[in-house]
Amino acid sequence: MLPRVPAGALRKAGTVVGTQSTVGARLFQVRFASSTSAPASAFQSFVNSRATLAASALFTVGSVAWYTQLYGTLPFLGEVHASAAADEGLHPPAYPWSHKGIFDTFDHASIRRGFQVYREVCSSCHSLDRIAWRNLVGVSHTADEAREAAEEVEYTDGPDDNGEMFQRPGKLSDYLPPPYPNEEAARAANGGALPPDLSLIVKARHGGADYIFSLLTGYVDPPAGIEIREGLNYNPYFPGGAIAMARNLFDGVVEYEDGTPGTASQMAKDVAVFLNWASEPEHDERKKIGLKAVILFSTLTLISLYVKRFKWAPLKNRKLFYNPPVNKGH
Repeated sequence: MLPRVPAGALRKAGTVVGTQSTVGARLFQVRFASSTSAPASAFQSFVNSRATLAASALFTVGSVAWYTQLYGTLPFLGEVHASAAADEGLHPPAYPWSHKGIFDTFDHASIRRGFQVYREVCSSCHSLDRIAWRNLVGVSHTADEAREAAEEVEYTDGPDDNGEMFQRPGKLSDYLPPPYPNEEAARAANGGALPPDLSLIVKARHGGADYIFSLLTGYVDPPAGIEIREGLNYNPYFPGGAIAMARNLFDGVVEYEDGTPGTASQMAKDVAVFLNWASEPEHDERKKIGLKAVILFSTLTLISLYVKRFKWAPLKNRKLFYNPPVNKGH
């Protein structure tokens, strides 16, 4: 015969069992949470680490630089040109220029030949206001050659002691002379059309040097159905197709000093390279400084990461323990 157990004892036993089961469930949940949160916390720390952020930033900058180098424009941004790509005119093909690469510089022999083409052909109508004779020194000519070429031109200077203007030979500090004294004279000599200054023409036209080369070699007869009024010429690369400038480059027009065959395509290529240099004379130096900057900042970045890891690793890995004071009164 089983002894009777008071109801109060049963209730106490049930409370104890329920408390133990609740504690066990909580412990299980805590253990489960700690076991599952370890990979999550490791992933979170990896994502939030500075090295990951730096690597992501470098990857983004490198991707943008690669895209810009490959396509010539920034991704997701419109091009900044005087004439947009949507304007009328055949889009010029991309030519493999020798200075197009990241580590490539201008062909200075081509710049010298292009300057000869400009002086003998282009300078009769187009000015080059932003280029002085001294800019040619060390690029395409020696100082004596540039000085001799400058002295062939007469410049108006003064006033002298009598208050009168006088003519003098050119100096290295003088800028290349314009073909016309003013804009009105230029329009009058070209049937109302104003020949543009060529100092920044490569930057001012969509396609750059590709456009210049295609325009100079792209003169053809107008196709059927297209009429060109008198005094204009058909060129599919020019916006609208009708251009006032006639074709000026023919085989043998310029006899190069270095013996290079003076074909029309060779002259167009050389003058396009020269005008590209005129638009950005700092091109070569900019690439040299950029390469040095990349090497310098890459080295400083690696040193900074090493110093940061060396200095902060002991601080981040240390453990802090708190020992509460023991109350000896109990």
